[in-house]
Amino acid sequence: MDRTDTRILKLLQEDADRPVAEIASAVGLSPTPCWRRIQKLKASGVIRRTVAIVDPQAIGRGLNVFVGIEARDHTPDWLEQFTATVSPMPEVMEIYRMAGELDYLLRISVRDMAQFDDFYRRLIAAVPLKNVTSHFAMERVKHTTAYPVE
Repeated sequence: MDRTDTRILKLLQEDADRPVAEIASAVGLSPTPCWRRIQKLKASGVIRRTVAIVDPQAIGRGLNVFVGIEARDHTPDWLEQFTATVSPMPEVMEIYRMAGELDYLLRISVRDMAQFDDFYRRLIAAVPLKNVTSHFAMERVKHTTAYPVE
């Protein structure tokens, strides 16, 4: 990746619907070479996919909960069961394996406390856990999907 590719990535991360001609003009290329670079970024896996970013409030998913999990054990079987159980749950937006006090951190998006309680009950019934802690976000101060590229 060169400087032109990183400039293209910055523009696409701001607005992936931006016309190729506009991107090309901004980075000093003609449309066809710019389009080829975008296709190359996609083919190489730098651009994994293009999605619509939805406002969670607008669809009734205004409560964000960060759930910290301490595993009961650290066997491959437990991890496989945990992943198979938690990954398909629609409330789970992100799953991270952590270093430090927590083993896993989940970001959950739900409508309200009742929906979170339903999620929590399904979670603890499905997978043996040592400890679960929940932290409720009061306000989203910053949110971005754009990674810094240099």
